[in-house]
Amino acid sequence: MLFLQISTHTAESCPIHNEKTQKIFADVYNKMGPLAKKHGVKTVGSWVSMPEHLVIMVYDAPNAEAMTKMMMEPDLMTWIAHNSSTMRPVMTLDEAMKQVLK
Repeated sequence: MLFLQISTHTAESCPIHNEKTQKIFADVYNKMGPLAKKHGVKTVGSWVSMPEHLVIMVYDAPNAEAMTKMMMEPDLMTWIAHNSSTMRPVMTLDEAMKQVLK
């Protein structure tokens, strides 16, 4: 099951300019792999638009519960506290077309 996470932060809290959030972001970045593995979640891809203070992540999780449990980890909650984030279940266009053409 794929999940799309879209996160934004303010210019003031940007890790480029803010030492506190820089430490938090670096810490989460280093812990993300082990936390994902713990919950059976794989990162499909991640992208950043620095001028927009925008981070886009795509995860593949066994189910919504695994994704929720991973995002509730204290380290990830610290990161999320410095961002506005949305999480949506998504599917590939091919998967959607199979549903459309049933």
